[in-house]
Amino acid sequence: MKIFLAGATGAIGRRLLPMLVNAGHEVTGTTQRADKMASIRSAGATPARVDALNKEEVFAAVQKAQPEIIIHQLTAIPANLNLRHFDEGFGLTNRLRIKGTDHLLAAAHAVGTRRFIAQSYAGWYARTGGWIKTETDPLISDGISDGRKALNATIHLEQAVLRETAIQGFVLRYGSFYGPGTSLAPGAWFFEGIRQRKVPIVGDGTGYWSFIHIDDAAAAT
Repeated sequence: MKIFLAGATGAIGRRLLPMLVNAGHEVTGTTQRADKMASIRSAGATPARVDALNKEEVFAAVQKAQPEIIIHQLTAIPANLNLRHFDEGFGLTNRLRIKGTDHLLAAAHAVGTRRFIAQSYAGWYARTGGWIKTETDPLISDGISDGRKALNATIHLEQAVLRETAIQGFVLRYGSFYGPGTSLAPGAWFFEGIRQRKVPIVGDGTGYWSFIHIDDAAAAT
């Protein structure tokens, strides 16, 4: 199948891209950086340099690729993320989850893409009921200050994808990634953030944080 992978050089995109190619799919992978296009090509895919916030560039790339499936893995999490200022650190990712999602969906309609798969996050569930959650459990609705913009951006993405009727829309709520190239790799920002006390204890510290290995997330996708 023809697959358009938006965010092919991100933490999950780097692991997902070769899996798709090895499965026999014809993949177009996007990046915003010219110096990363060679890595997409070396993985056996067609690189496309695209600013996902630029509607014209998104439409042109999708029009050229003519994908049957679009996989939305666009994020822009900074290497020095400070979780005490969550919305500030996730500012660009929030824009990608709103405008980037809207541009990709509009482009998908324009070329007749039949399926759209998007990355979401499992950490927004309401702190009620049992600690094992399913798709039917409610998300946080109040009691959140910093992080509200990120939550709203995630809700926008999910609602935009799941209300589709002409396209099969799928949302994957991943846990926090660990493994190569992630924030929980050795020497990455998360451990340094703990050392510098930039990772706050939430409430009384009895909450649960769900993790998934980056290769398991890619395989599930």
